[in-house]
Amino acid sequence: MTEDERRAFIAGGHVGIISIEREDGPPLTVPIWYDYQPGGNIWITTGADSLKSKLLHKAQRFSLCVQTEEAPFYSYVSVDGPVVSVEPTDEEGVLRPMAHRYFGAELGDLYVESIKGGSSLTWTMCPERWWSVDYSKTERADPRTT
Repeated sequence: MTEDERRAFIAGGHVGIISIEREDGPPLTVPIWYDYQPGGNIWITTGADSLKSKLLHKAQRFSLCVQTEEAPFYSYVSVDGPVVSVEPTDEEGVLRPMAHRYFGAELGDLYVESIKGGSSLTWTMCPERWWSVDYSKTERADPRTT
């Protein structure tokens, strides 16, 4: 993918897979909601006391991978970089827009109400390294050619 294609792809409405280094075993690798505007930073939210937050405090970086699974046009973008900020999650500026991104307005608002009183952090990563594949651009996209 070109740089613009990568940025547009990761800005789409995907659930990401985050990977965070840990000292006592393989990286923690789990699904996560995220947001990204082309050319900017990537941000995620997670519980302040969650394993993700604890590992992010130590690692100060993470990787994020997003993909499509539509055969034969499988595509993915993976990016990693350092954490550049961590802040308490703002309900109206961060949490509600994130919930609307993934659930739509009505269900997103219900979700936000259901987790009131919880403590979460917003982690922002500056993308440094990118990897991507768009198999619709290769001969492998057509199984008859392999």
